[in-house]
Amino acid sequence: MSGISGIGGGAGGIQQIMAMRQQIIQRNELLQQIHAPKGPDQAGGVAGVGGAAPTEVQAPAQGFADTLKTALDNVNAVQAKSDTITDAYQRGEVTDVASVMLARQEAGVAFEATMQVRNKLLSAYQDIMRMGV
Repeated sequence: MSGISGIGGGAGGIQQIMAMRQQIIQRNELLQQIHAPKGPDQAGGVAGVGGAAPTEVQAPAQGFADTLKTALDNVNAVQAKSDTITDAYQRGEVTDVASVMLARQEAGVAFEATMQVRNKLLSAYQDIMRMGV
């Protein structure tokens, strides 16, 4: 088991990893509490009639996949707007070259940001796949 000893020196390393895992879980729970929607019975931290039932029924507004899809749709919309304005400029319908350049620059920045997010996600996925159990 050289993979485990290489991480942190055997049992001590495993204990450190488990302690870090517990800290991450606690911080995640704290963040979820901070970002949880506050209903009328949750406003002051005192549960009203029904106790914790409303929080069990309520689902998060968006999951990771929905958030990612929304972001990609926004990038696609910015690129489509840029293409539309560029085509209109080429046809002579738009005479403001600054708005054309601004739209093209926005599309480029949005695409670059999307590529950076993709690269970070891919890197994180590869790091997870390399982890030993």
